[in-house]
Order: sequence, then structure tokens, then C-alpha cells
Amino acid sequence: MKLNELRDNPGATKSRKRIGRGPGSGTGKTGGRGIKGQKSRSGVAIKGFEGGQMPLYQRLPKRGFNSRNRKSYAVVNFNILQKFIDAKKLDAGKAITEEVLLEAGVIRRILDGVRILAKGELTSKVNLEVTGASKSAIEAVEKAGGSLKVTKPAKAAE
Repeated sequence: MKLNELRDNPGATKSRKRIGRGPGSGTGKTGGRGIKGQKSRSGVAIKGFEGGQMPLYQRLPKRGFNSRNRKSYAVVNFNILQKFIDAKKLDAGKAITEEVLLEAGVIRRILDGVRILAKGELTSKVNLEVTGASKSAIEAVEKAGGSLKVTKPAKAAE
């Protein structure tokens, strides 16, 4: 086989329809658009138009507000943290930072920082350094004999 002998299978490729190229083409004159009206003209895009009826996107209620500057945190719960410590993927004796959590596979990406929440139970004594934590999480870590230090976000510090 040579490069100049390469061919597609017969019938695999089909040439495109050339619309509005005379009566012999089968799609001449009106070009398959019917007769008259807005849709027969060029430059018409009627997205979401429902024939004069109020479109669905306008009938639905608008609620709330989305801030453009909102932060998105990677959330870590106590039950996941404890599971990784029990599986020896995290060393409770050393300081656990956001980078350590990322390397261990606790979180996929840091985003705007890591936030610790108090879902589940933490039995190990740990020293955490993260961007954010709930009040109950801070209390629970200190109750277990560890410490939780809330730092500034890594991206903001740069």
C-alpha cells in the first residue's frame, strides 16, 4: 500500500447539497425554504421564538443573585480526612496543608482554597493549615487535641 493509493470506502463520503443553484439541482428557486415569510429570508435567527407566545425563558421566575467575585472552595469533611489518616495516606503527626491534601488525593484541585467542615468524626490529633474552616470544625479539632490554622488563600498571597 502506498500513500497515493489510499482511498475512502465507496459511499463513505457524500458531497454537500448546493442550495439555490438552478432548477436542475432540485433545490433551486426557493432553496428548500418554502415561500415568503421571515424564515425564507437570509439573516434570520429566531432562537426561543414561540410564535408570539411569551417564551418559556421569560415565563419562568427570576430569583437570586450570583456574585462575579464569589469564591469556590474544595470542601473536606472530617469523615474523609479520618479515612485517609486510617489508610496511612495522610500522616497525622506532620502538618497537613492544602498541598499535602492534594498529593494524597483527598481533593482533586485546590480552586480558591480548601475549607474544612465538621461532618463526621475526627479522632486523630492533627495540625491543619487551610484557607477556611467552620466554627464547629475548629472546635472539634481542638477538642481532639490538634490545631487548625486558617491562612490566606494561596492565589491571593501570590
